[in-house]
Amino acid sequence: MPDIARQIEDLREEIRRHDRLYYVEARQEISDREYDRLMEKLKALEAERPDLVTEDSPTRRVAGEPLEGFRTVPHHQPMLSIDNTYSREQLLEFDARVRKALGGKSFSYLVDPKVDGVAISLRYSGRMLIQALTRGDGKQGDDITSNARTIRSIPLNLGRGDMPDILEIRGEVYWPKRSFAEYNAKRLALGQEPFANPRNGTAGTLKQLDPRVVAERGLAFMAHGFGEMSDPPADTAWEIMDRLRVCGVPVDRNRRLCANVEEVWETLENWDRRRAEADYETDGMVVKVNELPRRAQLGATSKYPRWCIAYKYETDRAETILRSVSFQIGRTGVVTPVAHFDPTPLGGTTVSNASLHNFDHVERLGVHVGDTILIEKAGEIIPQVAGVIPDRRPVNSQPVRPPKLCPCERKSELQWAPVPEGFVAFRCRNPRCEKYLNRELRKKLPPSCPKCSRPVEEVDHLTELLCTQPDCPERARESIIFFAGRNQMDIDTLGPEIVALLMDAGLVRDVTDLYRLQPSQIIPLERMGEKSAENLIGAIEASKSRGLARVLASLGIRHVGGRAAELLARQFGKIEAIQAADVETLTTVREIGPKIAAAVHEYLHSQVGRKTIETLQAAGVKMTAEAADENTPQIFVGKTVVVTGTLSGLSRKEAESAIEAAGGRAASSVSKNTDFVVAGEAAGSKAEKARQLGVEVIDEAEFVRRLSRPTQTLPNPTEPSPPAAKKLF
Repeated sequence: MPDIARQIEDLREEIRRHDRLYYVEARQEISDREYDRLMEKLKALEAERPDLVTEDSPTRRVAGEPLEGFRTVPHHQPMLSIDNTYSREQLLEFDARVRKALGGKSFSYLVDPKVDGVAISLRYSGRMLIQALTRGDGKQGDDITSNARTIRSIPLNLGRGDMPDILEIRGEVYWPKRSFAEYNAKRLALGQEPFANPRNGTAGTLKQLDPRVVAERGLAFMAHGFGEMSDPPADTAWEIMDRLRVCGVPVDRNRRLCANVEEVWETLENWDRRRAEADYETDGMVVKVNELPRRAQLGATSKYPRWCIAYKYETDRAETILRSVSFQIGRTGVVTPVAHFDPTPLGGTTVSNASLHNFDHVERLGVHVGDTILIEKAGEIIPQVAGVIPDRRPVNSQPVRPPKLCPCERKSELQWAPVPEGFVAFRCRNPRCEKYLNRELRKKLPPSCPKCSRPVEEVDHLTELLCTQPDCPERARESIIFFAGRNQMDIDTLGPEIVALLMDAGLVRDVTDLYRLQPSQIIPLERMGEKSAENLIGAIEASKSRGLARVLASLGIRHVGGRAAELLARQFGKIEAIQAADVETLTTVREIGPKIAAAVHEYLHSQVGRKTIETLQAAGVKMTAEAADENTPQIFVGKTVVVTGTLSGLSRKEAESAIEAAGGRAASSVSKNTDFVVAGEAAGSKAEKARQLGVEVIDEAEFVRRLSRPTQTLPNPTEPSPPAAKKLF
């Protein structure tokens, strides 16, 4: 028998070999159970000899304790963005620029799929993984090493391959479609809100401070490039990526080496036909000059490398037959038409229904039941009806008409009511044109209201179809779901399916009934049990302490969102004071205009509103606001601040609360009146707009530094000035 050290090393090599087969070569020689047995045996041997445990052992993927926060670490080489192109003509222009800059020197292209995930950089020293960073602002990112170590497709050790001592591997962390669907199915079974899409789910997972959460979600990694290398092992990206694959790093098998731009175009067309088969979301391919010396010659702008470009495909569209239209009632009573059509493959999934948004949209499309319709995914995610093919309309087709009665069991008569917000907006679907929306498309809007000929800017009486019955079961269901939502009362175990279960059992008719529930009523329900009932009751009980602002935001009062609720709660302190205020008094609160004030006053003095407040108070729901800390320095008085992107040390809501506690206004959009923007990871268009307007953009570290200033004092001329705020752009 070999000694224990030899057994341990042999087991590690065997496990790494199976990892490489599974994640790199998409092959599996042993079952999952056999793989688990190998891992269990290795754990047992390492437990006998803890002195032989190394950081690159497969057992070290087991997640440790939660972190207190992420460190921000500078990148050794910037992680730049990639410029986009959307047509063959633009691709040819890119090729012409490259050829001109290289002065006739020969080169080839490496083309690989653009994985829709979260960009990270893995740093290896002596073939050992020592650090993982998010892209951040391109110059610095969050240290997510603890989370990255739990992702099984990221090798902890590059093995015995011929690689440089210092190596940074760049790539995307993504959520495989199958794993994502399975995880969402579990959440739905527990009555929890599913993740909207794999990309958002991945981003949220990597932000988790508890690596154990990351370990259980099944994320994966795909390498697409590299950063710093102490001694490049080859002169072409293709060969380096091949060597990474040999070392156990997942590299896309769909990448192609192209001799010229015509071969690139052929590759792009082929991938467009096959990309739905991939186990990751993708909306294009990245075209890169293959030779590293040529890349160095081409260089980069401050934002993009000149040696690569991303080709993005048009939004997926498909034709199908509209079979029927149903009508859904929202929490405010608004009726939304929903199209139902033949199951149709679209963007890697099969869809059979899509929202028609509103009756203006229906009229604009001129849609009939029986029509051949065009469906697409808005933002690659949400199915929507984009158009109709009138030439294929059957003779027996029927126009879609608004219903007269509510589709709920009460069959209440529906009413047309004013839409104070105005008309349905137009939107350009070309992603390259969105920033010109106001300037270019404003000219194409109808110049006046079709009902009264007033200019569209003044119109406030266009209509929407409403069910006005407060006891409508459909409205009640949507209201309860909204009430329990994350930014409202945050009852995290009360999802749509559990709400439906409680309502069907007659246990809940409105939000106040939630606080009367008993475990004994819930346990007998389908898919519930003692543990589930205890969790639900515990979550409902915890919601009682959310405070006045969250209660106001959760009641579905028209025009009242989190911001207005926070302002009212802070100004009046308790619900009784808001109830006692008239409309004029309510409008004295900063940012509370006549429409919001009237809506709040109307609700709080309605029979439904008074009864709801009284019942919630009797149940012990907190109806007061925390008193402002008088010791908090009012350093942002009179300043408007926008927070964008992802911050590492605090949530968006916490950052905005800190701004308001310091006397400032936390706005959601950037304008010339914005004083400064706090930009986190993936800051996007808001930070770019701030730059264009000359508005100051600061990073999280500078924001925290400003918050920590004890007072706003004039600088002492005898002392050195503090460092200037760091600009991200």
